[in-house]
Amino acid sequence: MSATVQFVATSPQDLKNEITADVKVVLDDFLKHFAPVQPKEYLTRSDVAKMFSVDISTVHNWCKSKRLNPLGIGSRVYFLRSEIEASLQPLNV
Repeated sequence: MSATVQFVATSPQDLKNEITADVKVVLDDFLKHFAPVQPKEYLTRSDVAKMFSVDISTVHNWCKSKRLNPLGIGSRVYFLRSEIEASLQPLNV
C-alpha cells in the first residue's frame, strides 16, 4: 500500500524554499552550540626549553619542583601545551 501526498496551492519552488528555510534554522542553531574539540598538543622537553629560552636542566628543575607536570611513554617525556600555558602566573610588577 502506497500513500500519495499532494500539495495544493504550493508550487515546487515554494516547497523547496520552505524546506531550505527550516533546514537553515536548524543548522544555524546547531552551529551556535557546536564547538569542535581541538586535539591535544604535546611538547618535548626541548620544545618547552625553546619556548621559554631556557636550558633543558631548567625544565627538569621545574618538573622536580612540581611547576610542570611531565607525561611519559617509555623513556620519552612530554608536556601538554595547555598545561604549560596554564602554569604561567601573572607578575605583580
